[in-house]
Amino acid sequence: MALVSQILETCLYVSDIKKAAAFYQVLLDLEPYAVEDNRHVFFRIGDCMLLLFNPAETVKGGSVPAHGATGQGHLAFTIEHQGLVFWRNRLKELNIEIEQEYDWPSRGKSIYFRDPFMNSIELATSDTWIR
Repeated sequence: MALVSQILETCLYVSDIKKAAAFYQVLLDLEPYAVEDNRHVFFRIGDCMLLLFNPAETVKGGSVPAHGATGQGHLAFTIEHQGLVFWRNRLKELNIEIEQEYDWPSRGKSIYFRDPFMNSIELATSDTWIR
């Protein structure tokens, strides 16, 4: 059996592509990889892709199967322990409220906040999921 090796892409659903693009571009200091007006914006992060879709458009289908979701999604980005202070300061600088911080039994640490669409965004240290 051929095993999967990693997650290639993950997505969140947002109602305003321009607003989402601006938020994630400023927060992560990344340029969009691809943008389609009112349908999607994509960002490359390492070897993975973050896909932000407007579900009102993607439920229509097209060249790929229809998809979409409503409600609050979740996404976690990997950071290192020495980056915790930087990210606390960065969120404060951008007036993004930290919703919660959590210390995991693995010694990992997480910072949770919301994007403008109420998706739960997590910055988690790389030792959160020990192999």
